[in-house]
Amino acid sequence: MPKPIKKRVLVGMSGGVDSSVAAALLQQRGFEVTGGFIKNWSDTADVWTGECAWRGERRDALRVAAKLGIPLLTFDFEKEYRERVVKNLFAGYAAGETPNPDVLCNEAIKFGLFFETAKKFGFDYIATGHYARIDFEKDGRARLLRGVDPNKDQSYFLYRVAQDALAHSLFPVGEFKKSAVRKLARKFNLPVAEKPDSQGVCFIGKLDMGEFLRKKIPARPGDIVDPDGNVLGRHTGLDQYTIGQRQGIGLDEGGHTWYVADKDIKKNRLIVVPHAEHPLLFRSEFFVHDPRWIKGAAPKMPARVAVQVRYRQPAEKATIDAAGKLIRIRLNKPVRAIAPGQSAVFYQKDLCLGGGIIA
Repeated sequence: MPKPIKKRVLVGMSGGVDSSVAAALLQQRGFEVTGGFIKNWSDTADVWTGECAWRGERRDALRVAAKLGIPLLTFDFEKEYRERVVKNLFAGYAAGETPNPDVLCNEAIKFGLFFETAKKFGFDYIATGHYARIDFEKDGRARLLRGVDPNKDQSYFLYRVAQDALAHSLFPVGEFKKSAVRKLARKFNLPVAEKPDSQGVCFIGKLDMGEFLRKKIPARPGDIVDPDGNVLGRHTGLDQYTIGQRQGIGLDEGGHTWYVADKDIKKNRLIVVPHAEHPLLFRSEFFVHDPRWIKGAAPKMPARVAVQVRYRQPAEKATIDAAGKLIRIRLNKPVRAIAPGQSAVFYQKDLCLGGGIIA
């Protein structure tokens, strides 16, 4: 972690354990810490209280801030979140893709709008509870590294963060395993020490994605077919399915467990296969568009890398090369269920080079 000349840091505090411990660690290390709670979504309600979920999260963040004796600022970014994240989420699903809202949110909100706002307020750094690490090259450029805990590493979600934002970001919990972070929360006597980890869409939380998409994407039923074109049933709209999906397809098993292998957008057909190791589920080569590079420029190509095609999936060895505006990825061995719209992120050991959107 860099030793700043100035020590003012705005910590994105979600009301969860990780960001709360991040704030406590920075305070312990001598930073002048201010909490920043981001309100991005107010449509979801707690099933027990009927209260908008963000209010409960903010209350927890306030309790932690009070315990640490730091101020907590609240930022209402809901309008921008809907425009920059949710709109793109709907557009991706409508096109038959499976976009990653956490990647979009980090780029546009946490390390976009939140970072820009922190600069306007005169803060020197922002900090979050991400499990990732940062170090610096001799020329001052920031490098993004995997977190120490391989089971919690979140560098996959951060590959689109701009160099300027990354160079002024701190990830205190990235140096620890999750179990150690829990122990630190208890050591600091934080009121959220036993709070369960949050799950679901960034800033929205748990939801029925199918119902959520139906708010903007009309149902467009079509045929479910096998690789030979035989009609097996009907789907409710291609936006409701992702490559590799096994449950919720709506087919009579008939002795098989069916898996989504492809989508025929033109014919509005969902193509399924009868077992998990079917060849149509595997690809040895694919492309990504809209690549982003942590250094701000692509590495010399062709380059040998390890590529990760979804969160928590092991990275596989590959060669990447430029193909016009796209990046071609040639895998050493086929990878299962590569889904358009998801991110492919490139690594060399623990170093994250960047990545792109799977075409």
